[in-house]
Amino acid sequence: MADGRNRNRDKTLAEVEAVLGAYRPGIMGEQDFSRYSVLIPLVKGEDGQLSVLFEKRAASMRRQAGEICFPGGRIDPEDASEWDAGRRETSEELGLPLACIRFVGRLDTLVTPASCIYPFVGFLDSLEELGPNPAEVGEVFLVPLATLLAASPDMYQAKMRVEPGPDYPYHLIPGGEEYPWRYGAVSHYFYQLEGRVVWGLTARILAHFIDLVQREKEWK
Repeated sequence: MADGRNRNRDKTLAEVEAVLGAYRPGIMGEQDFSRYSVLIPLVKGEDGQLSVLFEKRAASMRRQAGEICFPGGRIDPEDASEWDAGRRETSEELGLPLACIRFVGRLDTLVTPASCIYPFVGFLDSLEELGPNPAEVGEVFLVPLATLLAASPDMYQAKMRVEPGPDYPYHLIPGGEEYPWRYGAVSHYFYQLEGRVVWGLTARILAHFIDLVQREKEWK
């Protein structure tokens, strides 16, 4: 009898190992988040320098009007991948053909309390057909990559705290309403570039990209 129980245990363990062996870890709860894709567009400027293209959101936008950002938006069910979503959004916002937006690389996924953001780097073969959508884009401008690599962003800390809702089941946790919640902080980056300010999630993604590039090559 004991041998039978041991065999069952071994079989169950083998099954668990098989399941986990075939599983590819992702982001826990990702399916419950709003999912967005963002593209950092690289382009050759008129002076031949490799530059980064930024957008200034239209003043008529309901959210984040007038802020500087990268092209991007919500991932639709019809998008084949996160990259396809970022490429599509870039095409729609800048009026460029999909064919001139080339994949360069993928950055780390950015997780916020309410969303997952998938940042990519792409190269725009040409800006000849550039025609920004005025409903979304108020201005487009380029900043040389060398300028960004030499920039030093200001950093400020913002505190984050837990605020349970009115129906929270305090009676189910030790300490009840006096439970010692942990408080966190998030770093906010601010880049001041040629009289413009890049901040928020855009600045955080930009800082991550710059850090990766600086690890690989010393730019002069």
